[in-house]
Amino acid sequence: MSWQSYVDTSLVGTGHIDKAAIISAAGDSTWAVTPGFEVKPDEMKFIAAVVAENGNAEGPNVKKVFADGIHVGGQRYVAFNVEGRHVYGRQGKTGIVIVKTTQAILVAHYGENHVTGNSTQTVEALADYLIKAGY
Repeated sequence: MSWQSYVDTSLVGTGHIDKAAIISAAGDSTWAVTPGFEVKPDEMKFIAAVVAENGNAEGPNVKKVFADGIHVGGQRYVAFNVEGRHVYGRQGKTGIVIVKTTQAILVAHYGENHVTGNSTQTVEALADYLIKAGY
């Protein structure tokens, strides 16, 4: 399956996510993205730095994300959960789910009509699958 198929089918196609991107674990390239959903280069680098700290509360990037939020597509999300491989953020009734696999980082957005738990479970399940597949 192509990276774009994972975005289109395994994330957005579930109905629990409205837009998503898959970026490299280094934060230096976009592998697949929903049209119109842009994770900017500086955002990708920061996201990669945050997840590389594995939720370490003493890590400088984790501290920064709790203080300043996480930015995706030019929008600021308040981080409410940064643990291990993931970062969850919200902005009003919408939110962002970021999960790192071995080689990639899944960045998914859910809208106000989505159930947060279903959205996070969808992204985490795809991450588990990709890790088992060696990605």
